[in-house]
Amino acid sequence: MDNGMDNMLDMYLFETNSLLEQLDELLIEAEKAGDFTVDDVNEIFRIMHTVKGSSAMMEFSSLMQIAHHIEDLFFFIRENGLESLDSSHKSILFDLMFRSTDMLRAEVSKVENNEPLSDNVDNLTQEINSFLKKISKDNAQQGEKEPGVKPSVQKEETEILKSSAPAVQAVNLDEIRMDLAECPDDNAAFFLRLFFDEGCGMENLRAFMLISTLKESGLEFGYYPHDVETNSQSCATIIEKGFFLTFESRKDAESAISLINNLNNIRSYELIENVRVKNAAAAEVQNPSTASPAVRENTAAPSAPAPSTGHQTPNKQNLISVNLTKLDNLVAIVGEIVITESMVTSSPEIQNLKNLDSFLKATRQLRKLTDDLQDIVMSLRMVPVSGVFQKMNRIVRDMKQKLKKDVRLTIIGENTEVDKSIVDSIGDPIMHIVRNSMDHGIEDTAEERIAAGKDPQGEITLSASHTTNEVIISIKDDGRGVDPAGVLAKAKKNGILTKPESEYTQKEILALLLAPGFSTNEVVTEFSGRGVGMDVVKKNVETIGGTVTITSELGKGMCTTLKIPLTMAIVDGMEIAVGKSVFTIPIANIRQSFKVKNEEVIYDTEGNEIIKCMNQFYPIIRIHSLYNIETEITNIEDGILVWVESGDKSYCLFVDDLLGEQQVVVKPLPVYLNSFNIKDSGISGCTILGDGNISIILDVLNLYAAAHNQY
Repeated sequence: MDNGMDNMLDMYLFETNSLLEQLDELLIEAEKAGDFTVDDVNEIFRIMHTVKGSSAMMEFSSLMQIAHHIEDLFFFIRENGLESLDSSHKSILFDLMFRSTDMLRAEVSKVENNEPLSDNVDNLTQEINSFLKKISKDNAQQGEKEPGVKPSVQKEETEILKSSAPAVQAVNLDEIRMDLAECPDDNAAFFLRLFFDEGCGMENLRAFMLISTLKESGLEFGYYPHDVETNSQSCATIIEKGFFLTFESRKDAESAISLINNLNNIRSYELIENVRVKNAAAAEVQNPSTASPAVRENTAAPSAPAPSTGHQTPNKQNLISVNLTKLDNLVAIVGEIVITESMVTSSPEIQNLKNLDSFLKATRQLRKLTDDLQDIVMSLRMVPVSGVFQKMNRIVRDMKQKLKKDVRLTIIGENTEVDKSIVDSIGDPIMHIVRNSMDHGIEDTAEERIAAGKDPQGEITLSASHTTNEVIISIKDDGRGVDPAGVLAKAKKNGILTKPESEYTQKEILALLLAPGFSTNEVVTEFSGRGVGMDVVKKNVETIGGTVTITSELGKGMCTTLKIPLTMAIVDGMEIAVGKSVFTIPIANIRQSFKVKNEEVIYDTEGNEIIKCMNQFYPIIRIHSLYNIETEITNIEDGILVWVESGDKSYCLFVDDLLGEQQVVVKPLPVYLNSFNIKDSGISGCTILGDGNISIILDVLNLYAAAHNQY
């Protein structure tokens, strides 16, 4: 596949996935309301029409067929009104639409994975057709009456339009205009000449899609060239002379123009009246009073074009889609600029210059511009979590029906933004937690909830909020909560306890839920019980630098909290010195730094150092001891304690000195180091300093575990 087709496929997948997500949200909201609105029907029709047209252009037959049949169904509903559906029809329609979107999404997934599409979708399309026949049966009699009215209306409109044909005085000028436009030899009353965007490609297929759009709207028209669907050579003709549509009335032409204004890739269009129509003179004689204004208008300004003539379509988009790889490259380049700027400003040769005032002023301005550029580039990658949150509506809806539970999903803070790569990574963890809440958490019956003094309808709350450098996502339910005794019993049965049961705190018991292979469900169901889920959640969240914590109260519910960094590309860090080595601690993890005296340090029963800070006791970890670094500063009074915190871990690091705050670009560790399990040693990555040296970035959460294992 060439690059052009690759780009078209990427655009197709992006557009279709966006439309299907939009459709899912629309259906869920409509089902909650118990009915479709007129806007809903129009929107579903538009979505299906777009999917059908783009799928036909890409030759994805299964997608095109499903979308086409749904489009037919909603065309009928749109034409006959929502009154054509009773309550039983609507219930069936909701279920049919959800299954259809699932099928469409499955086919799109096959396209994404380069798998063959389904050869036969007849079962679903026949079901759609059967439902269409069922709802049209009650409206058949009314539908037969309406067509009888239309011919007379059309005839009347045609007579009026014919009566307003241009006067004889303007015929010569209009004929010249027709010749210049190279209008085809046709007896239609109006020509609509269109030009597609330059370089858009596949003009014949775009013309065919336009024809399909207009036909679905019920318009009667002709078009030139006739063979756009089958003849790719017609592209050259369309590019040179334009694509012509012919209409018998101005009303039809203007209806077509209103539709064309909402389409993409149309550069311009021009409406031309056909003065060669033989019955124009007869119409003028029959309706002289209506012809007169046209005579005066054309006499007054014979050279002026019609109001819609030569209309340039406005730019309808203020958004563009960009390949994520390009954004990644842009972020990488900005990162290199940050590093280079730091290298220039800290260069020893420059520091030796005598007059540095103007240089320092310029470097301050450069730093400001670099920071602004960095903020803008990072913001390009930031997307709201609403896309992930809204997908949970569908999960809750489907499980609600299968488990026969009455549950509502409440979403808070869906406009909170995080890095695109992180949004892609949190979808599965959130889905697992929501499914657990539905299956394990919410009580099985409304009676059980009423007996516990709760609302008969269960509630799952999804919320997202910002702190300085991280986003906090919580998934909370008001169900039965977690039974600590049951968790301990199951953990003991599975052999994953590491100390006597009596020594486990509530926090440690709940942490067992995140252990691999752990499940409190005794029966394997469609949704849970296989011991796969929460450990995957923990692993996925930690992969993107986040943490998972669980809180629960028996009989009240459970809350799972994910703390995730806003971005993993560039972080604010504090440079620290230990011997001759330089380390970086993310500013987000630092609470305080301070000096202490020997008498302030106390020791636990195992001889480990502890310091009291704000009426709490925290362990001290010496970096030089952990990593076997030679240093002259070993006395606690000579160094500095840095109080750090990550997840549920809070402790103090003993370092030689603080070198200062600096924005650093996070570089991944070389792949070959993975075999040494280096990330479990409290190291998350590295960065390049201004002097060209490498600084190790410390992982505050894993560093505590590494020190604990060593001691």
